[in-house]
Amino acid sequence: MGKVIAIANQKGGVGKTTTAINLAASLAILEKKILLIDSDPQGNASSGIGVMPEDIETTIYDCLIGGLDTIEAIYETETPNLHVIPSTIDLVGAEIELVSKMKREFLMKDVIDQVREDYDYIFIDCLPSLGLITVNALTAADSVLVPVQCEFFALEGLSQLRETIQLIQTKINPQLEIEGILLSMYDSRLRLANIVVEAVQEMFAEEVFDTIIHRNSKIGEAPNMHMPVVMLNASSRGSINFLNLAKEFLKNNNDSIKAPKGVKAS
Repeated sequence: MGKVIAIANQKGGVGKTTTAINLAASLAILEKKILLIDSDPQGNASSGIGVMPEDIETTIYDCLIGGLDTIEAIYETETPNLHVIPSTIDLVGAEIELVSKMKREFLMKDVIDQVREDYDYIFIDCLPSLGLITVNALTAADSVLVPVQCEFFALEGLSQLRETIQLIQTKINPQLEIEGILLSMYDSRLRLANIVVEAVQEMFAEEVFDTIIHRNSKIGEAPNMHMPVVMLNASSRGSINFLNLAKEFLKNNNDSIKAPKGVKAS
């Protein structure tokens, strides 16, 4: 049965979607079967792996609100082993429509349970807010992975998210765990970035991934090309960062690591 990981942070602009796309793709390259669920109405995770709005007929909205069978909303991507349930702007109305639903916090879990056995890992790209859709994601998840931008205000957002996770654990999903805190958008030339890295590592110790995602031009270019960075340029620093993160993720989950053909991670 596949493990479900929500990628969440209440603060925007910290690299949630970038992490969701590139970690999912890197694990797929390492021959794990991956499903990425886009739960953001902007649909950036969908387009970022090549599933464009004009090609989408069914979405996570249809599953949550319309009761569509999950398998009917799954799209293959050009990255081997990577599938996606996309999102479009229709999801904006779901927050209101969910209010009247029975067991509204568990609808995402019901959607995922239909296909959970078909995948090794299922990632949910969450909104930067604590609405019903994000609560659904955290209720469905086994763990939450928290990207943190290497800037001063990141620490404040991280503390707020910890409180949110504890609330979900207490009220709805006591099994929810912290998968890890991921330091992202790191520029070693900036004194403040190094201070933030040291502070997060000191405050959260073993919860912090050893892998740090550096600022890299290829990571920035990849969304414009509608592909993960590992498919754009496998030898780039950004690609190697995410492949190393995928390997660390698998090690933390006591999972075997298969070397991708033609891709070298150091």
